[in-house]
Amino acid sequence: MQAFANYIIYLLMSGVFLTVFFLIYTWVTPYDEMLLIRQGNTAAALSLGGAIIGFSLTLASCILHTSNYQSFAMWSLGAVVVQLVAFLVFTRCLSMSREHIESNNAAFGGLLGAIALAVGTLNAAAIS
Repeated sequence: MQAFANYIIYLLMSGVFLTVFFLIYTWVTPYDEMLLIRQGNTAAALSLGGAIIGFSLTLASCILHTSNYQSFAMWSLGAVVVQLVAFLVFTRCLSMSREHIESNNAAFGGLLGAIALAVGTLNAAAIS
């Protein structure tokens, strides 16, 4: 029964952290991803999707490699920071402007999504 309780707790905590990440990430970006996605903007979907998957990989690694809920929470918060800093650094290095995503430049959205996946994968591996 304890294993099921742990499953539920980690699942709920992961949902909270994923929601927090989503809200902060969409607040930090200079464009409204959800509006753009509703309008069929592939670039916004690729960029946001990569960020969500990259962050989820880190959450999965946190669950596998931490021994208690407090450690999981600390590593998860650290992962939020890493993903956000990576977005800010790479968009500056790539001279990204909001027009790249708003004009539906799918190549640029894909690049941002791939960077977020790479950062999430490396972040996940570093926790192990």
